[in-house]
Amino acid sequence: MRTPHVIDLAGVDAAVYGIPFDTATSYRTGPRFGPEAIRSASALLRPYNPALGVNLVDRLSIVDYGDVPVSPGDTERTYAQIEDALAPLVDAGVFPAALGGDHSITLAELRALARKHGPLALVQLDSHGDVWESYFGQQYFHGTTFKRALEEGLLDARSSVQAGMRGSLYGPGDIDVAKEMGFTVLTTDELRDLGPQRYGELVREKVGERPVLMSFDIDFLDPAFAPGTGTPEAGGFSTAEALAFVRNLRGVDLVGCDVVEVSPPYDGPGSVTALAAATVMYDLLSLRALAAAR
Repeated sequence: MRTPHVIDLAGVDAAVYGIPFDTATSYRTGPRFGPEAIRSASALLRPYNPALGVNLVDRLSIVDYGDVPVSPGDTERTYAQIEDALAPLVDAGVFPAALGGDHSITLAELRALARKHGPLALVQLDSHGDVWESYFGQQYFHGTTFKRALEEGLLDARSSVQAGMRGSLYGPGDIDVAKEMGFTVLTTDELRDLGPQRYGELVREKVGERPVLMSFDIDFLDPAFAPGTGTPEAGGFSTAEALAFVRNLRGVDLVGCDVVEVSPPYDGPGSVTALAAATVMYDLLSLRALAAAR
């Protein structure tokens, strides 16, 4: 959004930062280039959000914090680097907004935030639940993120909502495992039937007063609208529908967010995936600005 690159946190309300990491990708690599592409696409975005009725720069001092250090090929070392880089933001009370990167990075974000806030509620828009025990024999992978987060006590599953699940599975139990952990899980068809307004009501009911991390995987969108992602799943939502779901999260205690899995090598003409991701982040920052206004 043409915000200044600043690392001095004095007077800063929100910091957007990149995590250019895709070692934990299972299919199409390329999300390490996601932060750069999202930043480029965001140059068009203007301060006033008419859909939510808020001027971001009037309500928030927003900076681009740059990219945090990562170690390609070493997921656990990268987690430690992310946690170290986020600690100053969390300690200063700055709202952290991450541009991914594959979905494994959210575990490190949760670790950093939970040190201050305790177990968080997860609000996840995604086509995959990411709750497998392991993937390709690895316990730290983009398909295992929220299983690890529960094991580490970073999340309250019963306050968390995963929505948009769809696509082929390895077996009928794949969709049930998250429910057995305590998550509220909505398939794409269930979410479409529910609609944005009732979805927002459900989320507010589930999360209550608990602090929330909102994680948006760009494969929530149908590949027709977001081809540039690592694990595309047909039958998803349009960009307009996705933004409506995000905007109906007004009122939750949002303490952090990310937009992940943008893979620019597979994006279409006009960088439509990156633009969708930038606009989702714009709306998430707008939700934070609304909270600041209250």
